[in-house]
Amino acid sequence: MADTSARILRLLSLLEARVEWPGGELAERLDISPRTLRRDVDTLRALGYPVDPVKGPGGGYRLGHGGKLPPLTLDDEQAIAIALALHTAPATVTGIDDAVTRALTTLRQVMPARLRAASEAFEVTSLRNYWEFAAPPIAVTVLRDVGSAIRTSRVLRFDYREPDGVIPEPGTAGFRPPREVEPHHLVVWAGRWYLVARDRRHRTWQTFRVDRIHPRTPAGATFTPQPLTDDDLTRLVVQNPDRGDTPGHWPCVGSATLELPAHVVARWAPGGSVVEAIDSQHCRLTIGSWSWAGVAGLFITFDTGLGDVRPADLRAALNAIGRRLRAPDEPSAGSTDVPRRHT
Repeated sequence: MADTSARILRLLSLLEARVEWPGGELAERLDISPRTLRRDVDTLRALGYPVDPVKGPGGGYRLGHGGKLPPLTLDDEQAIAIALALHTAPATVTGIDDAVTRALTTLRQVMPARLRAASEAFEVTSLRNYWEFAAPPIAVTVLRDVGSAIRTSRVLRFDYREPDGVIPEPGTAGFRPPREVEPHHLVVWAGRWYLVARDRRHRTWQTFRVDRIHPRTPAGATFTPQPLTDDDLTRLVVQNPDRGDTPGHWPCVGSATLELPAHVVARWAPGGSVVEAIDSQHCRLTIGSWSWAGVAGLFITFDTGLGDVRPADLRAALNAIGRRLRAPDEPSAGSTDVPRRHT
């Protein structure tokens, strides 16, 4: 009976994962006969799940809409996946710590002992990549307001903070009226949240750092969303040097000009760095790290010429690395070794 219940739960999980399943493929995934599959489908229907037949060669099944559905059920893989996601959620959103704790507690209460032990192990093994979390945390209310505007296709009005986090007051330097945009997508890239939106007035696509957004209420008028492909999102976020990035709070921060286009450098620059276009083939990159050697090492990864290196500490670190990485057959200063002559 336990095996049958687990199989039916697995069947439900598969039906939820795809719009339609050919009967033969579904039976193969469950390692059962077509006759047993039909019996399990009937069991799901008796429990209140609207499983609809799909006509065609061999037939198939889909999970229908509506109907009186039983409470949420999760198979082993789903329960572990949710626990893992909660444990490893990046610390880029504030105000959800208590909700995460309560969700984990609720999930553990319904987990079998073997899964509960596995999920608790994640607390020990979950590590955070600090290269990716140099951005200030985002209030959950901001994500809620931005997400709601995207979901309901309503114009979003907001003040946009300066890089130092300040919103200039009217009459002060840097003040500008609230922005009005048509929000389309929330994108997470290198540990930072971005809003892809279309400017209401100029009808141009723009990218905003969500941690710098201060929403205004109420929501604006509705709009018709424009289709965006994955390539569009990559161009607007990943390859976009004008995405509102600011230097991370590192002990050492340096900059230099690179002989590469800004969109190329923006694609590979680590989180917490800033790319500024100079012309079509040159840009300035600002990077932070725990040490000047770390900053220098990041610049070296771009494998291109560097110019106008700032500050002097970064120039010294680059020179030191250059001396350490000299050609193996080049004698060090003061060495009396003479390279052997090959005959």
